[in-house]
Amino acid sequence: MNDISKLRRISMFQDKEMVTDNGANPFVININEASKQNNMYRTTLWTGKHLQLTLMSINPGEDIGLEIHSDVDQFLRIEQGQGVAQMGKSKDNLTFKRNVQDDFAIFIPAGTWHNVTNTGSIPLKLYSIYTPPNHPFGTVHPTKAAAMAEEKGENNNN
Repeated sequence: MNDISKLRRISMFQDKEMVTDNGANPFVININEASKQNNMYRTTLWTGKHLQLTLMSINPGEDIGLEIHSDVDQFLRIEQGQGVAQMGKSKDNLTFKRNVQDDFAIFIPAGTWHNVTNTGSIPLKLYSIYTPPNHPFGTVHPTKAAAMAEEKGENNNN
């Protein structure tokens, strides 16, 4: 599937049409447009052996959720909106805090507690690159609640 037809499918997120994970296959996409069109909390767009790309949409006042990946480095790039990125060595002591907005990149070393909160009035649109992959191939979470339920092992169709 070429870049244009993939973007057409991404633009249908409002209709709950899911984009498939293109991992392990060559893939090219306008990441800025894909990020802005995504209305799902998390959509895995490409999962390879050593790297994974996900799109995220965080509603105003919401956050990604405080988390740590012990063996995964993470890169986030803000494509739309504004927020605050927090990181630290323990979840009770997030000593690193920076305001972020369009075109900002956030680098999260493995073993670092982190969170990103949307402080703006529009959805925060971003993409995330994990090395190595962090989510199962084809992961789609329409909402943060669905993501949290899956991580806890619950069956939730939010």
